[in-house]
Amino acid sequence: MTEEDVQAAGDLIWDCWMQGRRMTSLPPGLAPRTRAEGYAIQQRLDARSASPLFGWKIAATSKAGQMHINVDGPLAGRLLHERAVPDGGDVPFGANHMRVAEAEFAFRMGRELPPRDTPYSAAEVLAAVSTLHPAIEIPDSRYEDFTVVGAPHLIADNACAHYFVLGPAARTDWRLLNLAAHHATGKVVHPNGEWVHRQGVGANVLGDPRIALGWLANELSALGITLHAGETVITGTCLVPLPIAPGDEIDADFGILGRVSARIRPAM
Repeated sequence: MTEEDVQAAGDLIWDCWMQGRRMTSLPPGLAPRTRAEGYAIQQRLDARSASPLFGWKIAATSKAGQMHINVDGPLAGRLLHERAVPDGGDVPFGANHMRVAEAEFAFRMGRELPPRDTPYSAAEVLAAVSTLHPAIEIPDSRYEDFTVVGAPHLIADNACAHYFVLGPAARTDWRLLNLAAHHATGKVVHPNGEWVHRQGVGANVLGDPRIALGWLANELSALGITLHAGETVITGTCLVPLPIAPGDEIDADFGILGRVSARIRPAM
């Protein structure tokens, strides 16, 4: 792809995102053929943000999630400041196509991890973390059927990033916990009082959310991208995504690690 192709593809995805429109796929000539081309297009979305990058998300961190969208491994996406919602805040429903909420472990970095030739070890990545947080992601896609377009297209689409909610930092010493065995509970309460309740565990996130964080650090390093201090990484859903609709209330309870909540703003 030429630089002009990459920019045009990024502009098209950004326009669909901002306008709540969807397309079948990127048109011929603008369609990424490799993960690297997908990430090049994704970078153009970051450049359209008015604020520094909030952080990163990881999609497809479970085998079930990978099978659902027909990919063979995780995908990284950018979290934009404009899409951050405060704990307990309102998430616009808009034209959301995926209509799900996800409960996720999130790590805020305390030191940067610059690109290098050798992979980062899990211990090195964890040593660079400042705090652990509970989080909720409300993903979405700019494709009509995001299950068939493939990894390069999904990466270009920012790995289905949309809105996210970051809870308060865990007060307990989370480094002493087995995060793979740590349970989380997600609950959605509908306006009529009915509710959906699901449980998950950290092992659903690439075997351990700390493994997912290490994957993200090394994925960025291979792309020549620094994971900066102050950036936050949400590591992928630890439970089966919860169906949502306008007016719903969402709660993700991570026990001693804290909880986070949000409301889905009814359509105007």
